[in-house]
Amino acid sequence: MELLLVFALFLLAIGGLALGLMLTGRPPSDSCGGLASCAGACEVCPRRQKAKTHG
Repeated sequence: MELLLVFALFLLAIGGLALGLMLTGRPPSDSCGGLASCAGACEVCPRRQKAKTHG
């Protein structure tokens, strides 16, 4: 029974991602847009640190 529940939840998650991809035409975006509103969050972001050192 638990295996059936896990399978159903897995299909639900995959279906949600597929539906979002079909409706928007792009994969889910990263969290950089949401963190921009937090004060000081971008300074500690590993992506920002890598971008600053490489370019």
